[in-house]
Amino acid sequence: MAGEETGVDDKNRNNAAAQADVAAREGSLDAPTRHPIDWRGDEYYDESALNRELERVFDICHGCRRCVNLCNAFPTLFDLVDESPSMEIDGVAKGDYIKVVDQCYLCDMCYMSKCPYVPPHPWNVDFPHLMLRAKAVKFKRGDTPFRDRLLTSTDTVSKLVTAIPLVDATVNRVNAKKAPRKLLEKVLGVHADAVLPQYHRATLRRRAKKWQMEATAPQPAGRTTGKIALFATCYGNYNSPKLGDDFFKVFQHNGMVVDLVPRERCCGMPKLELGDLDAVARAKEANIPQLAALVDQGYDIIAPVPSCVLMFKQELPLMFPGDEQVLKVKRAMFDPFEYLMLRHKAGLLKTDFRNSLGDVSYHVACHLRVQNIGLKTREVLQLVPDTRVQAIERCSGHDGTYAVKSEFHDAAVKIARPVARKVEQAREHNVDARFASDCPMASAHIARVAGDGVLPEHPMTLLRIAYGL
Repeated sequence: MAGEETGVDDKNRNNAAAQADVAAREGSLDAPTRHPIDWRGDEYYDESALNRELERVFDICHGCRRCVNLCNAFPTLFDLVDESPSMEIDGVAKGDYIKVVDQCYLCDMCYMSKCPYVPPHPWNVDFPHLMLRAKAVKFKRGDTPFRDRLLTSTDTVSKLVTAIPLVDATVNRVNAKKAPRKLLEKVLGVHADAVLPQYHRATLRRRAKKWQMEATAPQPAGRTTGKIALFATCYGNYNSPKLGDDFFKVFQHNGMVVDLVPRERCCGMPKLELGDLDAVARAKEANIPQLAALVDQGYDIIAPVPSCVLMFKQELPLMFPGDEQVLKVKRAMFDPFEYLMLRHKAGLLKTDFRNSLGDVSYHVACHLRVQNIGLKTREVLQLVPDTRVQAIERCSGHDGTYAVKSEFHDAAVKIARPVARKVEQAREHNVDARFASDCPMASAHIARVAGDGVLPEHPMTLLRIAYGL
């Protein structure tokens, strides 16, 4: 018996040593994975449990510091640690943790490109989703400013601005003038120099009624059906409606059926970034049933904004992991250029380009990188003869609302400067160099930082130009 007990003890010691070795190593050969978000569990909103987890993860981040150049959340954390009495995380007041949380806009780049301790590593660090939890607790506590709730109510604001003739034009003119913007900054905390989206009463839905549909028999290929439902998104519908025309023309030119999703709400990403998870759930209940019905009718789904695609591909499936309709939509949701490349590989993408694009500085949006599909936009654009695409894989710092808030705008500009410098350098080499990003908001912010002469364009617009449509 003594021999058996000794053998068991040796085995336990070996197991403990092996676990310690795994925990100590940096990184893993295993693919990163994400755990479902238990946002309906009681502990999720327990502030004591949240602070313990924040302290644990912040301590790991402090010991690593690999993410210091990604955004302002990490410099804020490291400054708090370095200025504390102990120069360790235990010297940072729990009340100061929110300063780090407020700087995070859930771009996911720390998780995707830097952190060596993401799951399945035993340390189980998912910084963005921990920040999401902290934002949700803050929202539940009632500490979210009115401005933030207003800025993320994209459907409500857009409908108000575009409901009555000339209101949209008036709002656009006012937003372009310095004096009203200074007043807006003082009253609401929206930075006077931040790029604000324009509104259009001629929404994508209104424009789509004039689309001339051709009689087309879509040809399936691999994962694609050739039958597209375009989820316009609130931004695509109200703020950039002409972009929808480009999508329609390019996809129809390539023999595909294109229809708008009959009705839609905001995808929920702005409310997710606010921590208002109940609002995300309400958006999901409005969108998912009709999207799932379209999938049942043979449609694949695309959206013009990467954040909206990511919402259906990643965040909703993690929030509702057992919902079969959510999973059905996830499987049928594609980034537009991912879809075009799949068609190209099947020999179904036309390459009858009439115009070259020359030099293109292409900013890769963070929420596109997170989809783990590679640089499909660049691959498609490089099919155009005499076209050279320089991909810039750095965050713009915009986030949708982060860059427009007075207290964060300067940080957003600082984060965008490396991207803007790349754009400026390309224009120094070739004054006709184009600049594009899949995210219209990010490209407008980068263009503002880069300065005069930089015109932001969407890659789908460039493709439409290349086809001569």
